Amino acid sequence: MKFVGAHVSTAGGVFNAPLNAKNIGAKAFALFTKNQRQWKAKPLTEEAVKKFKNNLKEVGISPKYVLPHDSYLINLGHPEEEKRRKSIEAFVDEVERCYQLGLKYLNFHPGSHLRKVSEKECLRIIADSINEILGRTKDVILVLENTAGQGSNVGYRFEHLAEIIEMVEDKSRIGVCLDTCHMFAAGYDIRTEPAYLKTMEEFDSIVGFKYLKGMHLNDAKSSFGSRVDRHQSIGKGNIGLEAFRLIMNDPRLDDIPLILETPDPSIWAEEIKLLYSLVEK
Repeated sequence: MKFVGAHVSTAGGVFNAPLNAKNIGAKAFALFTKNQRQWKAKPLTEEAVKKFKNNLKEVGISPKYVLPHDSYLINLGHPEEEKRRKSIEAFVDEVERCYQLGLKYLNFHPGSHLRKVSEKECLRIIADSINEILGRTKDVILVLENTAGQGSNVGYRFEHLAEIIEMVEDKSRIGVCLDTCHMFAAGYDIRTEPAYLKTMEEFDSIVGFKYLKGMHLNDAKSSFGSRVDRHQSIGKGNIGLEAFRLIMNDPRLDDIPLILETPDPSIWAEEIKLLYSLVEK
C-alpha cells in the first residue's frame, strides 16, 4: 500500500502539521520541527508535544509515515571545523526534537564541500559528523537525501550515499530518501519503464532498498542531467506522469512515506488524488 502526502506547514505550532496533512487527504507528511531558516529555536513545550501526538492519533497517521526535514542552514560536510560544529549542534537539536515528538526519522541533505576539499573528503567529513550525532542521540534514523548536485553539493550519485553509509558505524540508524526531481537532474532517467527499472536496479545494487525509508515525489522544471534543483507539479514537468505511474505500482515502494514537495500547495490535494488514481487495480 502507498502512503502519499506533502511537506505541510507548521504555522501556529508544530501540532498543526497532522491536521494540515488530513486537510489535503494525505496518508503521510513531512514538516520542519523548527524554523528552517534560523539556527536556534525555542525548545518544544510539553503541551506542544502532547498536542502533536494527539493530533497524529486523531488523523490516523503513524509516526513511521512522517518524514521531518532538517534546516537548510545545516551542512554536515562543512570543511571548516567551527562552522561544521555549529551544524552538528543544530542537527543534534533537531534529532532530539524528532525524538520528543515520537518520530522515527530525520531527513537531510548530506552536505557541501564549498570547493574547499574534494568530494571524497567531504563524504568522510559527513560520515564523521553522522557518527558523532548518532553517538549523542537515540532511536531516530537519519535519512540521507540524494541531491541534484547543484553547486558544491555531494550526494547526487548513488555511490556517494553508499560511501557515506559504508562509513557509518551504526547502520541500523541510517537510511535514504530518494527525490525524483534530484535523481532526474543528476542524470538518472525514470521517464520510461526500461529507464525506471534500470535506475532502480542501479540504486538497489549500489545502495540497497533495505535503506530506503521514504521518497520525495516531484516533477522537474530543470532538464535531464542539468544538476539544477527545480521542482515542478506532478505531470507538468520534464519527468512526466509515466514515472509516477511506475512509482505508484512498484511494490518495493510500499509502506514508506511518499512526500510531495511540488511548488503549488493549493493543488496538493489534487496531486495526491492524481497519484492514487495511477494505482493499477
